[in-house]
Amino acid sequence: MKCLILAAGRGSRLSEQGVAKPLLRLVGLPLIERTILTAHQAGLQDFYIVAGYGAERLKQFLSELPLRRDLKITVIQNDEWECKANGVSVLKARKFLGENFILLMADHIFEQATLIDLLKEDLAHNEVLLAADFNIKQNKLVDPQDVTKVLVEDQRILDIGKNVEGYNAYDTGTFLCSPAIFEALEQSCRDGDTSLSGGVRILARQGQAKVFDIGGNYWIDVDDKKALQKAEHALLATLKKNNDGPISRYFSRPLSIGISRHLAKTGITPNWISFLSFSLCCLGGVFFFLGGYLNLVLGGILAQVSSIIDGCDGEIARLKFQATEFGGWFDAVLDRYADAFLLLGLTFYVTSSKGDFLYLLIGFMAIIGTFMNSYTADKYDGLMRKRIEAKAHRFRIGRDVRIFIILLGCLANQPFLTLVVLAVVMNTENIRRIVVLYKNGTDCLSAGRRKKRNITNE
Repeated sequence: MKCLILAAGRGSRLSEQGVAKPLLRLVGLPLIERTILTAHQAGLQDFYIVAGYGAERLKQFLSELPLRRDLKITVIQNDEWECKANGVSVLKARKFLGENFILLMADHIFEQATLIDLLKEDLAHNEVLLAADFNIKQNKLVDPQDVTKVLVEDQRILDIGKNVEGYNAYDTGTFLCSPAIFEALEQSCRDGDTSLSGGVRILARQGQAKVFDIGGNYWIDVDDKKALQKAEHALLATLKKNNDGPISRYFSRPLSIGISRHLAKTGITPNWISFLSFSLCCLGGVFFFLGGYLNLVLGGILAQVSSIIDGCDGEIARLKFQATEFGGWFDAVLDRYADAFLLLGLTFYVTSSKGDFLYLLIGFMAIIGTFMNSYTADKYDGLMRKRIEAKAHRFRIGRDVRIFIILLGCLANQPFLTLVVLAVVMNTENIRRIVVLYKNGTDCLSAGRRKKRNITNE
């Protein structure tokens, strides 16, 4: 399905930023690029962008974007953007869109899940379907004085516009349209209303404008500086993960998100961040090899800092649409090497002063428990996520916990006790996961094998 994006407006309330509104950056990416890539991840590849104000700079940017991403972009010029409303921008694309298409606004930030669900909806040949937000009382991202309002009854639009009385939903700016929208807009223009809402009102009077409830998904119209700040906070809030361990959820993740907010504005890639985290962790291990309480503390602190930085690679990948299968694998490989080097250094620190085989054995159990904890986490989370997702959220021991244990042990000058705790906690957690999978995982294991066979067959 083709995707039409309106990007012709000036955005006067943000004009002092010095660039055309679609090129205004939000957490490292221009608004237009963020909109395109969100739609691209939802499965769309063929994009038609209507340009008006600042068209030359926008065209230059859009000509370079397909070279970096796997998509197709066609730019359509609207020379009437200043004297007529956005319905004219839609009409400019009529000759390119002879079948159902997605319609988006370049300055609207929305959740990818909204578009994925919208694409699954059935649409008659003469209808439009608006993604509507019925959460009008709880939605703090929207300016109720400026938003386009919608009056809905039985999933049909009765009225739409800025000044609708008795409204019960917001227009999110995301539509699934049939070509019938063009005839409706032409009629609305003849009646003196050149807005998109004017065309939708005509279809509404004919019973051909429906709504799709976006539920709790977020969206925001980035129309001024305040909205820009709200959009940034909303995007950063999506970086929290349900499967974060307790240390990550309440300590490391808030810090890493704050760091990622600034890193997103640079050119650093997720893979380089992974390597930086790996290097810091290995440096912490080097301090353990040097011996002495000060080096022990420095090693523990560096390990914790590396753990915080380790969250930034995935956050940047999601914020800037740079996530790859290689990146996830590369990060996991470096984490295992870093863990091994860190625990080897801690084991050496203990055995070099004690010289007892018991200390070496405990160190080995801590290392093997850590490795198996990472391995069982993959199986545990992947195969059991549907059945025990809530339990996994409440109780999950992972890398965040063990790095924090190392930090506390180093600060308390208890390296041997740290190894004992890691050996016991990691291996106990591994045994617990085995038991849980044994008791609950038969169906999940079978589903996993079926999925693997299907992928192989494909």
